[in-house]
Amino acid sequence: MAHTLEDLAERIDRLVLRHQELQRANALMEQQLAAVSAERDSLRSRLAAARSRIDGLLNRLPAETAAAPDREAGA
Repeated sequence: MAHTLEDLAERIDRLVLRHQELQRANALMEQQLAAVSAERDSLRSRLAAARSRIDGLLNRLPAETAAAPDREAGA
């Protein structure tokens, strides 16, 4: 009986340690996810700003100049 209780206590100790390891790993992954999400949001914002600048530049081009590459691509 004592042997079985010792085995059970040892298994419980290992489970507690594993649980703590998983909690630390989960916390680290949550931090990494937050950092990657912030980076993604920043990149999306920069992309939107770049698209806006490009659209502004395209709108400033004369219509004939903007259409010229289309004619060359089809040739």
